[in-house]
Amino acid sequence: MRKILRNALTDIVGGYEQRRVWIALATEDIFDQHRRTTLGPLWLLVNYLAFAGTFIFVFNPGAVDPHYAVYVAVGLLVWTYISDNVTQAVNLFQREESFISGTTLPLTVYVMRLSLQNIIRAGYAVLGCAGLLLLMGATPTSAWLWSLVGVLAVLVISPAMIVVFAFLGVFFPDSQFIVSNLMRVAMFATPVFWVHGGEDGLRRALYDWNPFTYLLDVVRQPIVDGTVPVLALSACVIVGLAFWVLAIFLLGTLRRQVALVL
Repeated sequence: MRKILRNALTDIVGGYEQRRVWIALATEDIFDQHRRTTLGPLWLLVNYLAFAGTFIFVFNPGAVDPHYAVYVAVGLLVWTYISDNVTQAVNLFQREESFISGTTLPLTVYVMRLSLQNIIRAGYAVLGCAGLLLLMGATPTSAWLWSLVGVLAVLVISPAMIVVFAFLGVFFPDSQFIVSNLMRVAMFATPVFWVHGGEDGLRRALYDWNPFTYLLDVVRQPIVDGTVPVLALSACVIVGLAFWVLAIFLLGTLRRQVALVL
């Protein structure tokens, strides 16, 4: 067990020491993807606003309910970030095969490269979300500080999620298709744009037993309801610990085998 922990920490610390590498690669990736476009990375903002506007007006016909609009705007922001991390993580090591095979960089360099890419993408979406909140007349309160705690919790969990799904993609190649399809279904099974009204049945089960629910609520609840998300924070701690324990185990036992499998 000590050897597993030592191997994992070696990779994690090595990745931190190489932070200039993954910061440079991540920022370059974002601008390269939009290099020849007119708006550049601002397309990330446009995409978010188009998606959020569709949900707000399609699922809330008639006069727009400001409360529902805020609910969707924040929920979609968090969901998009989480979904991007999961779906892109499954084939992460395959995409980085040339680097992994030809260099001795820690695997966490590639993990943090993807994580930072999605943080930058989410940053543009945050601008759109803030604009929608302002348009809907949402007034900041002291409770919103808890939303920042929720954002921090999601950011801490996301690298561990990437590690787990990246290893899954290497040793079980079919998982990239399975995970992609499951995440499409999960979007509708997660309260991104639907609201749980306390009813029993399938919707209650999807709300109560879906870990994504709490990752959304830990950020959204303080903004929408002005309350401290105690249950969501507790659930996020459990989910985060589970992912980090698994991520450390995988890094400590299988990181040297990745290059051989690829």
